[in-house]
Amino acid sequence: MERYNLIVVGAGPAGLSAAIEAAKRGMKVIIFDENHKPGGQLFKQIHKFFGSKEHKAKIRGFNIGSELLKEAFDAGVQVKLDATVTGIFENKEVTVNHDGAIHHYKGDSVIIATGAAENMVPFEGWTLPGVIGAGAAQAMMNLNGVKPGKKILMLGSGNVGLVVSFQLLQAGCEVLAIVDAAPRIGGYGVHAAKVARTGVPFYLGYTIKKVEGSEKVEGVTIGKVDEHFKIIPGTEIHFDADTVCIAVGLSPMSQLLKMSGCKMEDNPKRGGQVPIVDEYGETSIENLFAAGDVSGIEEASSAMIKGRMAGLRAAYNLGFTQESLMAETELLYEKDLDSLRQGMFAPSNRGKLIETTEEGIPVSKNLLKNGFVTDDEIERFPGVTHQKGIHPVIECTQNIPCNPCQDACVKHCIKIGQCITSLPVVVPENCGCTGCGMCVASCSGQAIFLVNEDFEPGFTSITLPYEFLPIPETGAVGKALSRSGEVLCDAEIINVRSSKAFDHTNLLTMKVPSEFGSRARFWKAK
Repeated sequence: MERYNLIVVGAGPAGLSAAIEAAKRGMKVIIFDENHKPGGQLFKQIHKFFGSKEHKAKIRGFNIGSELLKEAFDAGVQVKLDATVTGIFENKEVTVNHDGAIHHYKGDSVIIATGAAENMVPFEGWTLPGVIGAGAAQAMMNLNGVKPGKKILMLGSGNVGLVVSFQLLQAGCEVLAIVDAAPRIGGYGVHAAKVARTGVPFYLGYTIKKVEGSEKVEGVTIGKVDEHFKIIPGTEIHFDADTVCIAVGLSPMSQLLKMSGCKMEDNPKRGGQVPIVDEYGETSIENLFAAGDVSGIEEASSAMIKGRMAGLRAAYNLGFTQESLMAETELLYEKDLDSLRQGMFAPSNRGKLIETTEEGIPVSKNLLKNGFVTDDEIERFPGVTHQKGIHPVIECTQNIPCNPCQDACVKHCIKIGQCITSLPVVVPENCGCTGCGMCVASCSGQAIFLVNEDFEPGFTSITLPYEFLPIPETGAVGKALSRSGEVLCDAEIINVRSSKAFDHTNLLTMKVPSEFGSRARFWKAK
């Protein structure tokens, strides 16, 4: 039987972070993961993360995964892949199935970081080929380069449903609609807005009635639901679809923790059956920890911090770090984690309708219902300004933990302040905007535009983020779309910028008639 100071189950963001923190303090650490590649969900995530520098904001998920793997390798962490942990016992012995046999390992401490699994919804035809989880679709596209389908309907408007819908569009799929039985969109408004302006409609208060097809998905019918979530007869809408993606939440994969005998609870706010843990992730069994989604569903940024905290506490419990150093480091991690748990989407606000921002501004009801802020509503937010010359227009309308735009602007045109969830403000007295575009490229929600209302007589120029292929050339004429995806007018591309500093976010500058300058927010090829 092989012995280790720390055994980590799961090589995702939480598991890798925990292993790194422990190994840096001299612990002998091994990670087991049932997959043939480490990194968990990170390598499927091609979008830029939210948060601050400390949370790896504006860095794409797969790049974060690469950074963690390098850090783990440099720290001496041993990673065992294609290794399924089949059992865990009271003495912290684990059984692992790998290389065609069952092996036994003993740990002084164990951290379970097995993550979460996608939920599914049963409906007529739900077992047909072509009905898949959104995470599976993401893996097909971003790991294997395979389109999940041509015409796709998304069920679920949380962040997963919104992010994957946008990535389906990037892959060249047609997203027919985003459907959700809830009365309002569950994910970040900026995610919804970037999908809506491509023309994808939202059907809130609807669910799937049935999927048609004999051997595969050939169509799908949705219907409006009543207060008991039953479909109202006569409200059905049919779509010719070949794929249905399901994004209706995640459930912690906590089976190993339950097997260990630690105290568990059924907590809907944390995602289901989860272990009872302290603030460091330690369960009711000494030196047995849970980190990441297995202890409560949150964003990957939070999972990485929770993993670090668990690894640090495991090192302290076994005498690998001094109390003063541990306390100092934990204080920093607690501060970082607390900042991510603020704002409208804080865990304590899960399921609540937030009607005003922290600044007292009414939240756009149309955003919650249809995925975009109306022309009248957008003017109430402090990032939306009108002034001479080129300047940023920031259509960030909810209190989410993110501040890369503030750091990106060398002219200090953009201010968020100490509270990471505050709405960004364009500071007129500081606005010597050079049009560099760093704020546009750094915005994880693609919610910043550079506008020059005086570009030339009768025309406004708009610089927008663009992450689709092919990249248009200067002089190309397409259509300018509104926040709702409505075609407004012809739009000529007058500049295309790509830079290593932009990290694959291209900047398109289009010119439109001035009457559309405050409305045009997307460019579409004819």
